[in-house]
Order: sequence, then C-alpha cells, then structure tokens
Amino acid sequence: MERITTDILISGGGIAGMTAACAFGAAGFDVICVDPMPPVTEASNPQADLRSTAFLQPARNTLISAGIWKHLQAYATPLEIMRLADAGGEVNEIRKVADFVAAEISDEPFAWNLPNWLLRREMLKRIDELDNVTFLTGVETKRITPRLDTAYVQLSNGTQVVCKMVLAADGRNSPARDMAGIDAKTWRFGQKAIVFSVSHTEPHQNISTEIHRTGGPFTLVPLPDQNGKHYSAVIWMETGPKASDLMKLDDTAFNTAINERSCGILGTLTLETRRVTWPMISRLAERLDGPRIALIAEAAHVIPPIGAQGLNMSLTDIQCLLDLALESPDTLGSQEMLTAYNKARHKDIKTRVTGVNLLNRAAMTETDNLKALRLKGLQALHGLAPIRKTLMRKGLGSV
Repeated sequence: MERITTDILISGGGIAGMTAACAFGAAGFDVICVDPMPPVTEASNPQADLRSTAFLQPARNTLISAGIWKHLQAYATPLEIMRLADAGGEVNEIRKVADFVAAEISDEPFAWNLPNWLLRREMLKRIDELDNVTFLTGVETKRITPRLDTAYVQLSNGTQVVCKMVLAADGRNSPARDMAGIDAKTWRFGQKAIVFSVSHTEPHQNISTEIHRTGGPFTLVPLPDQNGKHYSAVIWMETGPKASDLMKLDDTAFNTAINERSCGILGTLTLETRRVTWPMISRLAERLDGPRIALIAEAAHVIPPIGAQGLNMSLTDIQCLLDLALESPDTLGSQEMLTAYNKARHKDIKTRVTGVNLLNRAAMTETDNLKALRLKGLQALHGLAPIRKTLMRKGLGSV
C-alpha cells in the first residue's frame, strides 16, 4: 500500500473543491484533491454543467487571493443591478419591478457571472501552477479514520493519505459526511430547475433578473455577447409536473413558453443550448465539523438558486477555514479549530437557508391573498432606501 502525507485531503473536485485546493495551496499548505470523475471543461460535452455562477464581491476576493481570478476575469460578466420582478397577476405580465443597484452601496458590481464548465477549465489551469497541489480524478474516498493528531484516508486506488484535515466537498449526498456520522436535514419543494442559455434581442445591460410567478422564479443572468448576439443563462424553477411537461416540448414550443414566461423583459428569447433539470431541495448539516473533518459547500448546505447565495456561501466556508488555518497553522484540523469553524459559520448558514426557503415558498404560492402579500412585501422592501441598502449589504455578506 502506498502511503502519502499531506496537510489537507479534499474529497470532491467540483468548483468548491477546486477553489479550496487553490486557496489552501496558494497559502502554502500541501493539498491533495480527489474526485471520482474528471471535470468537464467544454460546453459541447453532453455531461457539461450548463449552469452559471455569479460570484459576489467577497467571493471574488477569495478567488483573487487563491490566484484564480486572473484566469477568470476576461470571461466574467459584471452584474450591476439585481432586478426582482413580480408577474403574479391574472395575466402573464410584470406588475412590479424592484431594482437593487450596486452603485448605491459600492464602487464595484454586485457580482461577476461565469459558466460553470468554464470555471472548471480555468481552475484546472490554476491548479497546474501550484506545485504543492495534487489533483487526482477517477479516485474516490473510501474510508476516513480520524486519530488525535491526524486522519488516515483510504482511497479507491489503494493509496492511503495521512493528513491533518479532511475537507468534505463531495456534494449534497456527501459520502464523507456520512463517514463522519453527521446528519443533515432536508426540505423538499416539489420543484425542479430547468437550466439552459438563451440569446435575446434586447441587451441585458448587466442586469440579473428574477421574475417571480407561481411555481418559482424565472431568472435571467447575463453572459457575454457571442457572435453579435446578446446572451443570458436561465434558471426556470417550476413544480415537478410542470417542469416535466416543459422538458417534453420541442424547441419551437419551448421557445414560445420561455417568451411567455419572461414577459418580454429582454425582447425575444431564443433557446441556444440543450436543457437540463435539477431537483430543488434545501439541506443543512446538523454541524459542519467532526474529528479531523470539515464540511464545506453542498456537503454542508444546499439551497434553491435564489439571490446568488449557493456557491457564494461555499466560498465563505473556504475563506473562514483558511483564515482559521492561517491564524494558527500548528492547529490545522484540530478540534479547537474545527469547533471555531462550526461556530463561525453554522448560524449564518442556517439563517440564509431559512430565508431562501421562505422566499422560494412565497414565489411558489398560488393563493391570491399571498400573491398580493408578496407584491406588497416587494414594494415595501424596495421603497425604503435604508432597508433596501441593508438588504443589499446582507446579500453580499457584509452585515
């Protein structure tokens, strides 16, 4: 049996796992990151992740420190305005628009949007620059045995890794979380998200738009123009049966459906990619730490894609752990450090999961009284400048 010693073993090589590998590697820690599947780095690949991620300001700072941002900056679309639109009346038209403008609170955009498949491609380039980071694909974490000062991790290729800390970044059904004996609570909404990209006749003007109507929000997130066309990524959340019906439509009928649902806010939309669906759940681990292991990203928390919170929460996890590690490198992976991590993050994560759950259920409502209440709430939140600015800062994680 081959035995390798390192500081950190990251179980899971998705976007969060690769970011963590770069962040800790750039800070001088030795890192091994493993994943059962190689990352898909081309949009044309049938297995490509066609979703996009909007990195909020604090998350971008983490990417800069990790040396990743220099690889991403040229491809990133800035999001200057977060627009919430209510279309929950009797006819399919927008009743109220509330614009949350980044310039009210910052000289920077709210966020920068990038396709997920491209993120993986560029993060691999950064990993290749780091001599102290090893990225292994086709390899699974099979067993984690914590000891007082170290953890022994058995990999599927027969290698044993001896490390100070294990990071579980292996997704919503995290095997590493299960190995640590940490339970997670799940909320189900009977929803699916349909994910695809469109071109549109009107420019997006760097505005990310959530259109709320029964079934869930229809979100258009700006992408760079391509071949003279304006592009956006779309996440359309609907009840499970409605989503299934929409997926059965041919492209012509689906184009009709997306134009009805978008209420013409970006002119005429045209489907430009294949469609994929994702089941919508929320999940929260009962705690984020165990002996020699820390949960990050979807191993720790899962939420519906509302308000660009998901992966940004994950990068906050990584930054929090990194800050604790840099404060006291000799205590890396100790119970003291991991308890501090859980204390610093779990309450905030729980608050955000609860808030997004409430927003999602409000967006799904079919009750006329609740639709009216949703509209009044949107008007109230946007109409008072101090509340509006506080909400924007809270969304960025700065309050």
